Amino acid sequence: MDIDWEAHGWERLADGVGRRRLPVWDATVGLVLGTRAVLLYDTGASLAEGAELRSQISALTGGRKVTHIALSHPHFDHVLGTAVFAGAEVFGAVGSDDLLGGARAREELRADAVAQGQDAEAAEAAADVLVAPRHVVSGEWTLDLGDRQVLLANVGPGHSGHDLALCVPGGREVVFCGDLVEESGEPQAGPDAIPSRWPDALDRLLALGGEEAAYVPGHGAVVDAAFVRAQRAELARRFEVS
Repeated sequence: MDIDWEAHGWERLADGVGRRRLPVWDATVGLVLGTRAVLLYDTGASLAEGAELRSQISALTGGRKVTHIALSHPHFDHVLGTAVFAGAEVFGAVGSDDLLGGARAREELRADAVAQGQDAEAAEAAADVLVAPRHVVSGEWTLDLGDRQVLLANVGPGHSGHDLALCVPGGREVVFCGDLVEESGEPQAGPDAIPSRWPDALDRLLALGGEEAAYVPGHGAVVDAAFVRAQRAELARRFEVS
């Protein structure tokens, strides 16, 4: 797929695979292109951010629409743009459907977004049309995008109670990690984190990707297996678990 990712502000990771680091919170979104489907991993922190992504993806792909969305975890900077992708099939870790489908979650996401500096009206507008996953992943789920298959893996809990990774096979496998891995800052453990399970979640990521994979953090630069192992060791020390 001959795409000039960089011209549109994206980073090419492999053939038909790219990502963008969004402004303000430095959250990553991933994009995987197949002959029959277009998969977006996370959707940004607002409807405006989602709409900008939709426009960029259309420009990148010659007018194609996002057909599938995978949500890495239910935090505002990763899910509030979902509603702009009308018709897309939305996937999340099991339990995220009930969480994001509830009024309490909408209010908590709105409040968290505002507390982190999001415009109050933008946060409320996105929370009002919050999209819950229709498809839930309890173990692993293979998606056929046409000429390629990708794997959604429920590797959590850890950073949250509902962490979903995306593995894209290829010459060098690409693993989108969500906020289980962070490079641009110390991993954040909010009130919904499960610290005792987080190192195990990173072990599962490493088992999926292997030594040669490119690991894409939820925030920051792409890293390798050695970085993920080092972060796993630091989290185990920090939370006093093995």
